[in-house]
Amino acid sequence: VLKVLSHVDSILRSPRAPPLIYRRSKGTVPNLTKENGQECGYEHLPLTIEMWADQLMALKDLHRSLRKLSLELVPWHTADLQDNRESIRVEDLQFMVDAILEEIENKAKNGQMPSSPSLFAIVSHFQKLFDVNSLNGVYPRMNEVYTKLGEMTNAMRNLHELLQLDSSAPPTVVVDTVGKLCDMINENVTEQVQRLLGTRDIHSIITKLEEHECFFPPFQALIQDLLCLLEIRNLDEILPTVRNLK
Repeated sequence: VLKVLSHVDSILRSPRAPPLIYRRSKGTVPNLTKENGQECGYEHLPLTIEMWADQLMALKDLHRSLRKLSLELVPWHTADLQDNRESIRVEDLQFMVDAILEEIENKAKNGQMPSSPSLFAIVSHFQKLFDVNSLNGVYPRMNEVYTKLGEMTNAMRNLHELLQLDSSAPPTVVVDTVGKLCDMINENVTEQVQRLLGTRDIHSIITKLEEHECFFPPFQALIQDLLCLLEIRNLDEILPTVRNLK
């Protein structure tokens, strides 16, 4: 027993032992004596070992608390840690603390995370802008807006290329250019119609249309009668058939 106590005492006195753990007893514990009656120097061991036992139990509680905190901040680092481990090492606690500190430093570098009221205000503003009545409809409407935005972006890119506009031209410039192009096309069509009818006077155009309306129905009836009388189907066959009758 004295050999074991001597070994434990040497551990307590070693430089690796925590400085506040080893304390000499001041007489609160009965002195153990050697065979020659001198103080053996082991009276402080029960208090020290009891303190160590309390610290080991506290390590388990600290590990449990750190694990809960890690699950909130860095869940990807705690997937392989077991909460029901029989022995807790200081290295495990140090690893968890380092991971939490690293995460906090990264968040500080990337900017402060928005608070819950700020996130709630953002969601409420999105619901108001895009007419979403419930939280369940936020994600579908986000997807819809994203799809529509992609289609609009592609359409604007194609219009920029077709109209030979700079890619930085705003939508208002694209709309104005399309409007001018439509005006040019309409003017060209009007000019072609006027050239086809042989007049540039709108009243003359109306007169010609009226004359056509008066002439075409009797002409069409005459042609139909000839086709039936000559027993043919196409207009091209009328003249050859009449010549053969002569």
